[in-house]
Amino acid sequence: MALKFYNTLSRAKEDFSPIGKKEVLFYSCGPTVYNYPHIGNYRAYIFADTLKRVLSYGGYKVKHIMNLTDIDDKTIRDSQKEGKTLKEFTEFYTEEFYKDIKSLNILPPKKFTKATDYIDEMVDVIKKLLKNGLAYKSEDGSVYFNIKKFSNYGKLSHLVIENQKENASGRIKKDEYGKDDVHDFALWKAWDEKDGDVFWETSLGKGRPGWHIECSAMSMATLGEQIDIHTGGVDNIFPHHENEIAQSEGATGKPFVKYWMHNEWVLVDQKKMAKSDKNFYTLRDLTDKDINPIAYRFWLLMANYRTRVNFVWEALGGAEVALKRLYHLYTELGEKIGKVNTEYQNKFRTFVEDDLDTPRALVVLWDLLKDEKISNADKKATVLDFDQVLGLGFDKLKEEKVPEKVKLLILEREKARVDKDFKKSDELRKEINSLGYEIKDTNEGQKVSRI
Repeated sequence: MALKFYNTLSRAKEDFSPIGKKEVLFYSCGPTVYNYPHIGNYRAYIFADTLKRVLSYGGYKVKHIMNLTDIDDKTIRDSQKEGKTLKEFTEFYTEEFYKDIKSLNILPPKKFTKATDYIDEMVDVIKKLLKNGLAYKSEDGSVYFNIKKFSNYGKLSHLVIENQKENASGRIKKDEYGKDDVHDFALWKAWDEKDGDVFWETSLGKGRPGWHIECSAMSMATLGEQIDIHTGGVDNIFPHHENEIAQSEGATGKPFVKYWMHNEWVLVDQKKMAKSDKNFYTLRDLTDKDINPIAYRFWLLMANYRTRVNFVWEALGGAEVALKRLYHLYTELGEKIGKVNTEYQNKFRTFVEDDLDTPRALVVLWDLLKDEKISNADKKATVLDFDQVLGLGFDKLKEEKVPEKVKLLILEREKARVDKDFKKSDELRKEINSLGYEIKDTNEGQKVSRI
């Protein structure tokens, strides 16, 4: 079965066929490192990670790049508030981001690209746009992209540029603006006092890049002028990704991205999770409640990436209970690893290769673990095979060593059962439970596990 992905550009599910035969060129919009990303942001990174894992599972070599936006309006504003240099401010949140993705079992990309390392490349792209008549300089020395000069503007977001607002030739200096607020956008921002000591002296003048040009320049510098896949959240479709297309194709004259893929929002109380609305949670809120971040990853995999999900603590708690159950079933399989069951593997592959249908893929995982016809060793091998895509960390699990005190209580309880002293047996069960373990009586004897 060919891989199929939903392409935002065509609004349809398409067979996947990369531009080149050797590897898939894959770019993901990463975080703006001015604060801790909230868990809604992490849906984009878990989605990109799952996609990369599916591509690798399908036999493709993947060259994955993710940017880190360490220069924009927010990073300048908040670094100044804290009295720190832009570099020390953004490096702190960059390191925190690295810790977070590790806790979510997100595989790092081939390279993280920091915007501040690619200023020269951004200047080069802007110069091409000026030469091609798609950009212009304003009186203050800033450079803007003229969206009316780019005939395909709006093809990703399906916006009509005739609705462009006429204000000072449509120019706007802000990096971000409303969904239906179409403007010429800044490629290069001339320095002003608000920027403080954040600027670069270039052939364009003293200033700094606009937000949108950063991704175009970093993508082309690391992956080339044409790439296979570009991912991000649906809130990136406009203006960010629409502007990326205009800049990149305006500079090169070539199609920029073959497959645009976007994940939906994580809601809170049926509203978009956002720092600006102060209705968000970070991974630290999860760990403060002793919830494993992998439980959040598992919860997201239970829904299609293109479906909005509403975050409530009860739902996450239910996902954590289910994940612990899966872990328990896995550790009970023993140490021997057999062969991957091809029948279950084919079912699993069918679902994950159909636009990352992880909800149905998880059903296959549960069915596998319940199937008494398959040996424990083969189950274990098959679970590990599935986890190459799911990323739930089964390979890191080990059979837990039961404390000696609990072992002695188990032996004492077994003797009480043989003696048919069921009252004492129940008392010993309660004592074992109080130590964090539970006992199940099976045909093979007593089975102990963590509660």
